[in-house]
Amino acid sequence: MRTTLFRKTALTAAGLAFAGGAIAGPVAAMAAPTHTGTTTAVVQAERRPNSERELDVRYEAQPNFYFCGPAAARNALSVQGKNIDVHAMAEEMGTTENGTDSINDITPVLNKQTGRDVYRSVETPDKPDRKQTERLRADIVGTVDDGRAVVANVAGTATDTDGVTHAFEGGHYISVIGYRDGGDVVTIADSADPAHATYRMSVTELADWIATRGYAH
Repeated sequence: MRTTLFRKTALTAAGLAFAGGAIAGPVAAMAAPTHTGTTTAVVQAERRPNSERELDVRYEAQPNFYFCGPAAARNALSVQGKNIDVHAMAEEMGTTENGTDSINDITPVLNKQTGRDVYRSVETPDKPDRKQTERLRADIVGTVDDGRAVVANVAGTATDTDGVTHAFEGGHYISVIGYRDGGDVVTIADSADPAHATYRMSVTELADWIATRGYAH
């Protein structure tokens, strides 16, 4: 199934070129726009034993409506200190205006750029049960503790811990860059809207959002 991004709020060029102002979530600093017009932010790493960790991410917004897959992968790889051009990522993934087909097109690229065969794809059922949700929690905690970010393919509508709704009826890709409360709550970097570059969500809500799609960890 090809993945196409749709939002209830249009993703405008002005939104993509956003610069300055606060970014929701644990963002500590906003840098000036890059020469490509995308916005770069640095999320500071935070570690509390046994319950909480967040990775440094050099955030960039996606340059168009169908680059969510490459942008999510690019943001995820940035936590490893890698700075990969999103257009190069798109070419490797076979991304078109119809989007990026599935998480299975992203996992090999993550492994190639990481330099280790560590990422695995997980496909999820229509309605994840408790066991699947617990596996997602464990996969996020384990991956983040390994210094890597998770990339997830989501579809439909989900609500973050601030009560903000995120709707992608046609599908979307996000990065998961941290967790707290032992993985009950996760931190998401979302390339779609720099005004909501990062936000937190319960792992149960995320599991439902990933339903029918999948993730790479």
